[in-house]
Amino acid sequence: MEMTFRWYGKEDPISLEYIRQIPGMKGIVSAIYDIPAGEVWPLEKIEELKSTIQKAGLELSVIESVPVPEDIKLGKPSRDKYIENYKETIRNLGKAGIPVVCYNFMPVFDWTRSDLNYLLPDGSHALIFDEEAVNKMDPRTLSLPGWDESYTAEEMNTLLDEYKTIDEEQLWENLSYFIKEIMPVAEEAGVKMAIHPDDPPYSIFGLPRIITNGEALDRFFNLYDSEYNGATLCVGSFASDPKNDAVAILEKALEKNRVNFVHARNVKLVGGRSFEESAHLSEMGSIDMYRVIKALSDHHYTGSIRPDHGRMIWGETGKPGYGLYDRALGATYLNGLWEAVEKGKK
Repeated sequence: MEMTFRWYGKEDPISLEYIRQIPGMKGIVSAIYDIPAGEVWPLEKIEELKSTIQKAGLELSVIESVPVPEDIKLGKPSRDKYIENYKETIRNLGKAGIPVVCYNFMPVFDWTRSDLNYLLPDGSHALIFDEEAVNKMDPRTLSLPGWDESYTAEEMNTLLDEYKTIDEEQLWENLSYFIKEIMPVAEEAGVKMAIHPDDPPYSIFGLPRIITNGEALDRFFNLYDSEYNGATLCVGSFASDPKNDAVAILEKALEKNRVNFVHARNVKLVGGRSFEESAHLSEMGSIDMYRVIKALSDHHYTGSIRPDHGRMIWGETGKPGYGLYDRALGATYLNGLWEAVEKGKK
């Protein structure tokens, strides 16, 4: 298991120097953030990013993410052009020696929360999802985390209207088309692809979501039978639906050798589909993080893992969910669990 940390590039207030000081930290999870979705990532920019990270004593372990344009998700005729560009980006990542790409297939927006600065009883602040509050929101008039702010209000409305014709089965068909096109290129380039589950893993605002549970993950793996067609196993995302057993989903994916990346985040279920993002410690949330690490150890997982969203603690401010202190505590806790599990076997 390789411990990694998300870094948002030179504009990130958390420096590589600080990340390097976290005990046991080996790798960086990052991306190129100034290239619009759908355009090819130049090899020179990828190598520049990798060199910057290596000079800080770390490795570029995972790209998170290469965005999938909406035209591909919608199955428009223009998708073939964007898929060819996606393939070329994969080829360039392979040439640069990047082993894993995390991506998602969520329509319009990425992870969604109702409050980015919720005050927890201990005085820290966290991301939360209040089901009742989200149900009252109008997606056409809101600016939510994960929404692509490059869209104008008019473009956003047009996009939401276009998705009215896309149900879950049509989205599955469009995902299958995409996967069957890119996976031979990924295999040839030596780049393992790792789809991220929907977050949270159920429909929001009437938009279809399909990577939602263990059965959906099995269906996804069957689209293309290769270890290069794997998952980012985000236990926090799966556990956000009370119907899911996130650890069981992880174990089954490990048995299939399809876990290409791991996000370790704890969530506290607070009724219905509402949840709070908690400290990584098992007792603080609804996920037994010991079982997560033990499953990885039992299946001899050697890939990358990163502490996912953290609380804001000790007066820190910054990008919601991506402060330094709580994620550093999470990384140290996860490494401690790994050491205890590994030594316990001896």
